[in-house]
Amino acid sequence: MILPIYVYGSAILREKAQDITQDYPGLKQLIDDMWETMYYADGVGLAAPQVGLSIRLIVIDGKELADEDPSLKDFKRLLINPRILEVSPETCIYSEGCLSVPKLNADVERPKSVKLAYLNADFQPVEETFNGFAARMVQHEYSHLEGVLFVDLVPAIRKKMLAGKLQEIARGKSKTFYKTKVVG
Repeated sequence: MILPIYVYGSAILREKAQDITQDYPGLKQLIDDMWETMYYADGVGLAAPQVGLSIRLIVIDGKELADEDPSLKDFKRLLINPRILEVSPETCIYSEGCLSVPKLNADVERPKSVKLAYLNADFQPVEETFNGFAARMVQHEYSHLEGVLFVDLVPAIRKKMLAGKLQEIARGKSKTFYKTKVVG
């Protein structure tokens, strides 16, 4: 089932998400719905807060970006209860967008690599280091679990320039082909 995506201005996007257990109600269906919602909305990643649930759950699939970065061809992950263990001191800047901040992009500086601990679909612990664009995707979605949006990470002057568009989104005036929701 395709779920509505909560957009900028929704309080849930500012909450720090909580860990879940294997017996979380309807978990398998939720994961299936998140994949379906992400693909329908032409996204490459989706965090549970974006569908209205303040839990630590992320789906990511980089295959749509494989033309730009061939290493993403088979990059598909389900991350349950992720935690950042390490980030590289080296950073890079790249233009990011987000399904929860429709039709808006901005340059964001993030570490070039990140090491995560998370649980996979079988609730087995995994430690993995992500590099390049995979690291950016993981960090972008991870930020959602911490109540941070990519627009929070842009320089103040740029954020000021985006303020009008962000207010429109928060008022529900941004048109998308996918269902959105603003819940203060």
